[in-house]
Amino acid sequence: MTPDSPPPNGFWAQATAAPDRTVLIAPDGEEWTAGRLHAASNRLVHGLRAAGLERGDAFAVVLPNGVEFFTAYLAASQAGFYLVPVNHHLVGPEIAWIVADSGAKVLLAHERFASAARAAADEADLPAARRYALGDIPGFRPYARLVDGQPESAPADRTLGWVMNYTSGTTGRPRGIRRPLPGIPPEETHLGGFLGIFGIRPFDDNVHLVCSPLYHTAVLQFAAASLHIGHRIVLMDKWTPQRMLALMDEHRCTHTHMVPTQFHRLLALPDETRAAYDVSAMRHALHGAAPCPDHVKRAMIDWWGGCVEEYYAASEGGGAFATAEDWLKKPGTVGKAWPISELAIFDDDGKRLPAGELGTVYMKMSTGGFRYHKDEDKTRKNRIGDFFTVGDLGYLDEDGHLFLRDRKIDMIISGGVNIYPAEIESALLSHPAVADAAAFGIPHDDWGEQVKAVIEPAAGHRPGPELAAGILDHCARRLAGYKCPKSVDFIAAMPRDPNGKLYKRRLRDPYWEGRERAV
Repeated sequence: MTPDSPPPNGFWAQATAAPDRTVLIAPDGEEWTAGRLHAASNRLVHGLRAAGLERGDAFAVVLPNGVEFFTAYLAASQAGFYLVPVNHHLVGPEIAWIVADSGAKVLLAHERFASAARAAADEADLPAARRYALGDIPGFRPYARLVDGQPESAPADRTLGWVMNYTSGTTGRPRGIRRPLPGIPPEETHLGGFLGIFGIRPFDDNVHLVCSPLYHTAVLQFAAASLHIGHRIVLMDKWTPQRMLALMDEHRCTHTHMVPTQFHRLLALPDETRAAYDVSAMRHALHGAAPCPDHVKRAMIDWWGGCVEEYYAASEGGGAFATAEDWLKKPGTVGKAWPISELAIFDDDGKRLPAGELGTVYMKMSTGGFRYHKDEDKTRKNRIGDFFTVGDLGYLDEDGHLFLRDRKIDMIISGGVNIYPAEIESALLSHPAVADAAAFGIPHDDWGEQVKAVIEPAAGHRPGPELAAGILDHCARRLAGYKCPKSVDFIAAMPRDPNGKLYKRRLRDPYWEGRERAV
């Protein structure tokens, strides 16, 4: 490559053109060149094919942020596989559901998550020959057996694959977002092109900092897109605010993807700690996934300047984008539609609403559609023509800026993570002392919201601290920690209408008195 020549399209072409270029800094500080990462992904493709995977097949990973996550992504996306990233906070039965539902033919897990991964593989009845571990997991084969001895050469019949993320729904069961495979070589699509929406250019000395788990849709999408347009990737495994500032300073990081909880933690650092690090290289601190309180956003703009930018999207697609300047002119907006997207507001009857009227937010993407894996009913219900919705409420102003006024009816967002009450309520109701249950979010200064459970005790069970402790322990055995209620209150009778509909706002609203619920 020369300074005047256009950059090759996609990681693989860039790795061929400049194999010695450092493209990734692992969490332990180890530097990886493009050629080394390219060879690792090629070996994994050959290994997965030897294990029986064919185009259109899926494999699941339960991994921390690390080189192997990128290796898995690059392998899937050049071999026509579906990569299924699994939230490593999930427990065995939750992981088993995703493995079984996706039809994953191989499970790759890290020993840090050994207990949940092994339980999931057993419950999903995954053969021993399809289980591989980084480190030691009883009943799993070493990862080395999958890749050692495999050639570093590019695999034959290269074809574009996708990531298949799982997103929870109101039924409490997560659903895979499956996009059709286009059947083209990966170089025939501009895999990092969408970053141009945010003004992020190829190469240009950009350094992308990964400071959140790669199993999140947006985190992997932003990081992978950055890799494909020639940016260096700096990986964090476990996020802390001071460590993030240190990496930004050391590597002159230019862009990253964050959630408001991280802003809150950064702002809580002592002034002298914040002043000790140079963050002036940051050009695009993109945040999404959860509402950001106005005072937090203003404080971040005061500190980091105009690089603090916001977007609105979902795992299904996007979206809207607002620069710091946009937001300061119209506080509260999440931006205007992306060039590859269209926004619309519809009422409950499917009528498109004019500017200023509140309704359900719908989006349409020009880049292709999707379906919920094995759930055609959900796929159909969430659409009006080519538009889809994830259930958020909002309005568009006369200039096309989107303002959100509510979100998925009962969804809890804690630290940028979506938590769905139906799944929690199902676990609560499986306790013999629970006659009826409700779960919802209540205010939390750090996380935005935390999970509260309200219980109607079954006959013969006395409400009190002992019963609450037993219910919380019951949940801990069935749900990931972030989904578990942090506290339990009791009620004599749950407020329901004659048809059984729960008036959840009657339960939730008292906890928010005197505070504005961020939506």
